[in-house]
Amino acid sequence: MNANFTLVDHPLIQHKLTILRRKDTATAQFRQVLREVAFVLGCEVTKELTLGNITIETPLEKTEAPYLEGKKICFVSILRAGNGLLEGLLDLVPSARVGHIGMYRDHETLQPIQYYFKTPEHLDSRLVVIVDPMLATGNTAIEAANLLKSNGANNLKFLCLVAAPEGIDAFSKAHSDIPIIAAGLDRELNDIGYIMPGLGDAGDRMYGTKA
Repeated sequence: MNANFTLVDHPLIQHKLTILRRKDTATAQFRQVLREVAFVLGCEVTKELTLGNITIETPLEKTEAPYLEGKKICFVSILRAGNGLLEGLLDLVPSARVGHIGMYRDHETLQPIQYYFKTPEHLDSRLVVIVDPMLATGNTAIEAANLLKSNGANNLKFLCLVAAPEGIDAFSKAHSDIPIIAAGLDRELNDIGYIMPGLGDAGDRMYGTKA
């Protein structure tokens, strides 16, 4: 196992991932279950947020209690499929800032083509979590991390639903400082760059479109 990679093997996540893999799972159920998985994954990806102490008053007495310090976390969704995970993460952290990177994969070269980039300010003082359901070749994730670093981000994590060994290796070589968190580690990529056994194209399954 790659030292940069964390597999979240919580029983509920693994059960829900099976539902997402099934080809007969309906679009509405796919979206809902993806959102639920993202909520649990969010607990893992945010577990190292910095806490301070504040004095509050309970119904019985004053006490010192923990609260989140510093700039708010930033989730950066790789469009369009990343938005399925993003919704569940925002259920967990409604105050988070949100960025979007528009990229699509050229089906012949498997290289990412960027068409949109917009993020909040002060990335250098935030935890920035890149969100994309699939880590396949790793090319899109690598380019997204490059863009964010060039715009000041220096504390990043990559969160996905399913990863292939090839993508983990490529991303870790390009960005050894960025942890990868996933719900599933699959066998391999096929000859057109899809994760096997995988769950198909996450964006198409979320929105009911065809590849």
